[in-house]
Amino acid sequence: MRYAYAVDDVRSAEAALAATLPPGTLMERASAGMAAACLRLLRDARGGAYGARAVLLVGSGDNGGDALFVGARLARRGVRVAALLLSERVHEAGLAALLGAGGRVTGSLDELDAADLVLDGIVGIGGRGGLRPEAARVVRRAEAGGALLVAVDVPSGVDADTGEVAGDAVHADLTLCAGVLKPGLLVDPAAGCAGLVEVVGIGLEPLLGAPALEVLDAADVGELLPEPGRESDKYRRGVVGVSAGSDAYPGAAVLCAGGAVRGGAGMVRYLGPEHAGQAVLARWPEVVVGDGRVQARVVGPGIGEPDDGVRELVSRPEPLVLDAASTRLHALVGGSALLTPHAGELTALLQADGVEVRREDVEARRLHWARQAAARTGSTVLLKGSTTLVVSPDGRARANPTGTSWLATAGSGDVLAGLAGAFLARGLDPFDAGACAAWVHGLAGRLSSGGAPTDAGRLLDAVPEALRRVAAGQRS
Repeated sequence: MRYAYAVDDVRSAEAALAATLPPGTLMERASAGMAAACLRLLRDARGGAYGARAVLLVGSGDNGGDALFVGARLARRGVRVAALLLSERVHEAGLAALLGAGGRVTGSLDELDAADLVLDGIVGIGGRGGLRPEAARVVRRAEAGGALLVAVDVPSGVDADTGEVAGDAVHADLTLCAGVLKPGLLVDPAAGCAGLVEVVGIGLEPLLGAPALEVLDAADVGELLPEPGRESDKYRRGVVGVSAGSDAYPGAAVLCAGGAVRGGAGMVRYLGPEHAGQAVLARWPEVVVGDGRVQARVVGPGIGEPDDGVRELVSRPEPLVLDAASTRLHALVGGSALLTPHAGELTALLQADGVEVRREDVEARRLHWARQAAARTGSTVLLKGSTTLVVSPDGRARANPTGTSWLATAGSGDVLAGLAGAFLARGLDPFDAGACAAWVHGLAGRLSSGGAPTDAGRLLDAVPEALRRVAAGQRS
């Protein structure tokens, strides 16, 4: 599992570690790791670093100092390094190191056109808001060239804690994260600015407390998903009740039931309109139509506005997945619940609770609003979208690393709800069930797409292979 830490916690850990070390040690450690990564990039891109051209975009703080120290190390390896100083204030020790290593200061933006690598050291983890106009002009010039663009710690202009991008920002090919990951690098829209993210260790981990954000890997998912025992039967494996679909949207019932079947439930019970039930049986003859005892329920996909019957189901004590408009029934939940809204549905849920928020606000600050919704509803929230987030009522959060933009297709969310229901029925709590469902769903999306458009049917067909890969990774 990977962990990302809040900026204030990172700064506290840095201060505590720095107090035990000679002055400047942390900056030396960070610059050494970042320089090594830049040298690897140059070797891969042009066959060698000697004679390459690098331009540093240098701001006023320690982030600019890191860039200058990295530049000094590159200059000592034969890279021709020039620094564009974007502030009247500059890190004096870093500038002295650069000049002493043979680097130089330039005022010409033409340097960017011939650069092989541009290092962004404008604003660090304390930055708020977008780039200032002059810095934005320089960054646009750099991005228009052919150079590799590498960000020091975070791309300038993004919020390292929230992932918000409130204006112009750097769009990096690679972000070299000093010490530990920061949450904003894993959450859109900032994640889209970070490119590949590589952590440069400086020894902070023992001094850090609880992370702000977690990211599961295949081994984590494999450990969380239980395998049937020798004495398992369909009831011990978990029975899922699916209440989905309508006369207008029978396909939602088919896809949601399929997600539960393919997700490993021992049995699926369908409760819904007769026409949708016939469609479910035509595709999944193993599904049992009618009410009965279950270990978990999925309510909402394709239903539309919930009626009294749906409200009664929600109030029952079994663990529950609430999807689509049914997420607004969270106050009626009789047991634990996982809500699976997209940004528009989360907006409606919050507005119904008296919060003044717009969809664009949710999309700009996904982690913030997912936490708000989880705290207000007392339920785990799985916020679907370009970055899928799973947040528990106590604020614990996970960002999903799998998926593809081709998953933005009709029915994809219905499959996800069914998967989550299967994992609840198999014994996972809502937080783990949501995170594992998002992970498997994302991998199945990649497998079914292969870089081309996919659809919900092919997504369903790829779920068993995704689960096999998780299991194989757990055994290896």
